[in-house]
Amino acid sequence: MARICDIYDVINAVAPFASQLSFDNSGLLVGDGGTEVTRALLCLDITPAVVEEAVTLNVNLVISHHPVIFEPLKSLNSRELPYLLAQNGIAALCCHTNLDLSPVCGVNVALASCLGLRNVRGEDVFGEDSVLFSGDLEREMEPREFAVLVKERLGAGAVQWVDAGRPVKRVFFCSGAGGDEIKHAACRGAEAFLTGEIKHHEALEAARLGLSCVAAGHYETEKPFAAFLASYLKRRFPDTGFLLSRAEQAAFETV
Repeated sequence: MARICDIYDVINAVAPFASQLSFDNSGLLVGDGGTEVTRALLCLDITPAVVEEAVTLNVNLVISHHPVIFEPLKSLNSRELPYLLAQNGIAALCCHTNLDLSPVCGVNVALASCLGLRNVRGEDVFGEDSVLFSGDLEREMEPREFAVLVKERLGAGAVQWVDAGRPVKRVFFCSGAGGDEIKHAACRGAEAFLTGEIKHHEALEAARLGLSCVAAGHYETEKPFAAFLASYLKRRFPDTGFLLSRAEQAAFETV
């Protein structure tokens, strides 16, 4: 049976924890690496509902994208998620920006797979904390058609989009909150940019630069990682169960 440290090492080999961006707190944040894993639960965020789900499913490891401890803890009471995890003997392995950057089983390659993008690669932005990938659509599309494709493939309730008035095929993307990558994408010849969240002034900048954009939701652009990573881990640890959370949900609902 796999131990937490074994799972950590397999992830670390293709998404090195040392590669995480400077602001991040990825790693084994709750629990002991020597613990044997009966079942692991994968989710985007560890919430009280996810902890309850883990208890019900007899899970002793949660693998999440967003860190359950991000800011320094100044106190710890029974309502805090790290306390609830430890109380129930559940470890937390959090793979955030190191997994964003991974070209093997990362969040962005999972997003690219959902959209059927080809020639996917990471784009280097030297000297800055940056996560930027690029890929090609199977065929050229009008911006609105691309926005509809994203909406349907990601199961998003709604998407926001900027029409730069020209067909798109070469797409740059950053899952989650990646609006600050717009200038980098435009400088590298992107015809469209996809992310989860774009601020108003970033959308105006994209239009000025002639770059069509789609904002499909933070949750929606990152959620595909769980099934993608679970599949990767199952092939390496066939005797360990890797389950996808059914309790987590997006922070926002659409009407």
